[in-house]
Amino acid sequence: MIFSEEDVPPKRKKLLEPPALDALGVEELALYIAELEAEIARVRAAISAKQAHAAAAALFFKPPSGA
Repeated sequence: MIFSEEDVPPKRKKLLEPPALDALGVEELALYIAELEAEIARVRAAISAKQAHAAAAALFFKPPSGA
């Protein structure tokens, strides 16, 4: 079977390029962990906001009951 380029899903862009951990000291690694945890919290907040927005839209566009 021959696949066209349209059939192949696009490759997901890597958002973070992890540093070489061998070159970092203990303090730098601890700071790196703190930065990652802050980024995780930021992403979780964005996910929550998007979920709340989607839920509000679903309620707004919900067909009237009893129809």
